[in-house]
Amino acid sequence: MDEAEFQRRTKGLALLCIQLVRELQRDIATDAIARQLVRSSSSVGANYQAACRGRSTADVIAKLHIVEEEADETGYGLELLADTGSADKTRVAGIRREAGEILAMTIASINTLRRRHLRTP
Repeated sequence: MDEAEFQRRTKGLALLCIQLVRELQRDIATDAIARQLVRSSSSVGANYQAACRGRSTADVIAKLHIVEEEADETGYGLELLADTGSADKTRVAGIRREAGEILAMTIASINTLRRRHLRTP
């Protein structure tokens, strides 16, 4: 997958989460989870874009670690919405799957960059 496709997927994740949040029932607990979900899911794409502009391998890896953390947090927020009954479990499962794939690809990228960086004199 190329950089542009991954940027499209990370932005798409944020858009899916925003759409989901707009359809939720409103209560204090759901609102708190929803706000954090919007922040973490939008941070995935924003930090991936920042990683694409990294000035060094170490800088790219550092930014990808933020993508990793935010994708993981997005998955957790989605899990909470499903487990509390605030959102449809089937719908959330598809979004969680996308967040999980983004997380896995990010981890793979970090590992690849680390291996390459260690081999470079």
